Amino acid sequence: MAEEARGNGRSDMTPATPEAPQQLILNAQYIKDLSFENPRAPQSLIQQTAQPSVDINVDVKAQNLGPDVFEVVLTINATARSQEEPVFLVELAYGTVVTVKNTPQEMLSPLILVETPRIVFPFARAIIANATRDGGFPPLMINPIDFAELLRRQQANAQVAAPPGNPVL
Repeated sequence: MAEEARGNGRSDMTPATPEAPQQLILNAQYIKDLSFENPRAPQSLIQQTAQPSVDINVDVKAQNLGPDVFEVVLTINATARSQEEPVFLVELAYGTVVTVKNTPQEMLSPLILVETPRIVFPFARAIIANATRDGGFPPLMINPIDFAELLRRQQANAQVAAPPGNPVL
């Protein structure tokens, strides 16, 4: 048997409004700084007898540009050496402007310092590979980076460096 509707169709219970989803919007990506040095050219290109060792350093920094808007800069430094002599040096600061919406404060740091660099890393990696190839060397293909572990290390180092009584956020 069908139920009879009475009144204007409204019930006494207010419907549950769905919570707005968290959003991470990439507004812009850009090369903030790019440097490639081949200090021993042309000898470094002619006299390659062994594979050079490559040291790679990665850093992520962020700054607030306005309400819910942040600039995130992924910096990658790579130095190739052969027998302690520099073969090439490449440095890239790759920036992105992101908007973060509907995000609790405790999730802000992982979104900005882990997810954002994870998303833009392939672009930065391609720029580094092209710069080394255009510099006369095989393309430097950087392995994927665990940005969550990088954040944990930075936070641990900040805790050690902080004076007692001053918690690090």
